[in-house]
Amino acid sequence: MMATPPLAPHVALARRLNLPLAVLFGLGVTIGAGIYVLIGATAGRAGMHAPIAFLLAALVMAPTAAVFAEFATRLPVSAGEAAYVEVGFGSKVLAIAVGAMVIAVGVISAAAIGHGSAGYIRTFIDLPTNLIILTVVVAMGAVAAWGILQSVAIAGLMTLIEIGGLLTIIIAGVLHSPDLVTRLPEMWTGLTSLPVLTGTISATLLAFFAFIGFETLANVAEEVRVPQRTLPRAIFITLVTSTVFYVLVTWIALVAVPSHELAAAPAPLSLVFERVTGASPAAISMIAIVATINGIIAQIVMASRVVYGLADRKLLPSSLAHIAPQTQTPLPATAVVVAAILVLAIVFPIESLAETSARLTLMIFAVVNAALVQLKRTGGNLPAAHFTVPIAIPIIGCLLCVALLLGSLFG
Repeated sequence: MMATPPLAPHVALARRLNLPLAVLFGLGVTIGAGIYVLIGATAGRAGMHAPIAFLLAALVMAPTAAVFAEFATRLPVSAGEAAYVEVGFGSKVLAIAVGAMVIAVGVISAAAIGHGSAGYIRTFIDLPTNLIILTVVVAMGAVAAWGILQSVAIAGLMTLIEIGGLLTIIIAGVLHSPDLVTRLPEMWTGLTSLPVLTGTISATLLAFFAFIGFETLANVAEEVRVPQRTLPRAIFITLVTSTVFYVLVTWIALVAVPSHELAAAPAPLSLVFERVTGASPAAISMIAIVATINGIIAQIVMASRVVYGLADRKLLPSSLAHIAPQTQTPLPATAVVVAAILVLAIVFPIESLAETSARLTLMIFAVVNAALVQLKRTGGNLPAAHFTVPIAIPIIGCLLCVALLLGSLFG
């Protein structure tokens, strides 16, 4: 009689991310996906009111960030939003739907960032856009498959570089434009006009896309050290830091470059850098390339972890829950995500991708907020949280998400 072969040992995700690395990861996906790619489109819709659009997007995000912080301390799992909704409403069907939307957001966001990356890369290399997108996405998929520590370390280094680029623009802009303060009233003048208000709300949807990133931290929870303490801090640091950078850089850009020029530029921050310094935009274009490919890495990591998390909870085929022993990363899930990104990036334009991603994210956030309301109402059986919010916070978060979603659809 043949002996039964021993079962293969269970391979788990490795907990290697401390607070600095978690913050760098969150900032990398947020800033890289936002200011370098969509500042021109946002300025084109809102003009001098674009900084207000970023502030409104941050205000919509704030209550939801607090909700994610509480959920992340109670359920530090890779399935993130899907797990929160399953526990909150006790519905696997709803969890699968939310998980599918989260994966879609990661894939669509990475596809949009791929377009942005190609725009900056083409300032150096005259190659077809689709070829550039293909090369960049496949290469970043390989980095994401290499290992979480390696992925986040590389992303962290890239984040420091992209923040350095933004700081350079801020400092140069302050020195170049002494009227930054005296022109501040232009930021809010005319907001009571219906056309201006409609344009600003439309721009807020794109600005909201620029803030997508803090929730990515919840989806790497199984790879974070002491997630109950680390994740809430990382979430809030990411949101506040991103808001400050977005408002400052957007205002400097609008004072330095007319909004119609900014909207038409394929590499908008390169144009801003050239105007405020008089120097070649090559350096900032290189930094923008780093920023955008950094965002692609982070979105691939996030989406693949959600695919893995759903498969691990038996909500997707079990083959997608396989962890490679050599890399301790979900290779099948990563491959599926990379393939989906390539298809979307090649077929759809950047603004369409960004708007779709933002609307899906608003829907997800509304449901996650409602899940916490339900848990607080029913007193669900969950582990104690190191961070809690009153029930009013998820109610406000849900209403704000629904309001922005409806405003974007009917505005």
